[in-house]
Amino acid sequence: MTVLSKTKPKTKLWILICSTPVILFFLLGVAAVMLISGEHDIGNDEIGGGDGEFETIGIAPEVERFRFAFEKYARQEGVYDQVNVIMALTMQESGGRSLDIMQSSESIGLPPNTITDPEYSIEVGIKHFKKVFKEAGGDVRLALQSYNFGSGFIGYVKKHGGKYTKKLALDFSRLQAIKMGWKSYGDPSYVDHVMRYLKGSNKDVKPVDGAIDGYENIMKEALKYEGQPYVWGGSNPKSGFDCSGLVQWSYAKAGITLPRTAQEQHGATKKISEKQAVPGDLVFFGGTYEGKAITHVGIYVGEGRMFNSNDSGIQYSDLKSGYWRNHLVSFGRIKN
Repeated sequence: MTVLSKTKPKTKLWILICSTPVILFFLLGVAAVMLISGEHDIGNDEIGGGDGEFETIGIAPEVERFRFAFEKYARQEGVYDQVNVIMALTMQESGGRSLDIMQSSESIGLPPNTITDPEYSIEVGIKHFKKVFKEAGGDVRLALQSYNFGSGFIGYVKKHGGKYTKKLALDFSRLQAIKMGWKSYGDPSYVDHVMRYLKGSNKDVKPVDGAIDGYENIMKEALKYEGQPYVWGGSNPKSGFDCSGLVQWSYAKAGITLPRTAQEQHGATKKISEKQAVPGDLVFFGGTYEGKAITHVGIYVGEGRMFNSNDSGIQYSDLKSGYWRNHLVSFGRIKN
């Protein structure tokens, strides 16, 4: 009041009175925007934004029967849009053959398989998945690999480019094994193994470092037979697989037709350099037995590795040194 009474009180009082409706209108507008924003935030409390559109495939009945629990705790933790990813993860963890169905005990500092209530395992497991999923910024691959390795892998990735790659998983596994004095650490192929139980077109299932069209479907099929023995002349799941039989069968599942033998498959590809090779290209070898020029073939998976059927069984193999490096002939890309 003292300030208003010093000079031109009537003019200032008029300005104050006339301005009041404008100020009130402005304040009401701000409040309305805040209210709308608040309602919007409440309606979007799930992590991941709902863009994880996957369908599950090959989920065992022992896991599927707990879908109600997966949905319940995923909704409770705000990761309901990741239910199918979590169930696929569970297939890799136990396939439903353990009471600690998500192998969650260690995430709360307990010895493996301490939890004996499947629903409690799901509750604890989803809490852990939410934690790594959030720390991974919604990157499904990074979250999956971190569920296996622990959240320390997320920090490692952030220091090395900030994006999940298979190479980082392999490097981290090797470094941790050395650090712990163990023969191995975790499963650096965990993402591939989980993806066997998922299908769908989403940015999260596309190859990270570039790949041929259909690569994910090729590997989903091929990985079904991991660990099975090599069978000379085998070309289907019933008979078993030799090297070219596995390649022909797996590529067919992605709609790609290839001839039967390694020599013929070599002829059906365009020769490329090792630097040009991407996941889904083929890698050829000679001299692995007495016969034609090309005696073995594998599926290149990136980072100097292949997936193949050889005398040791259906498995990943290292191309950077040793036997396979010594017999490597060329890389090939399937001709259109």
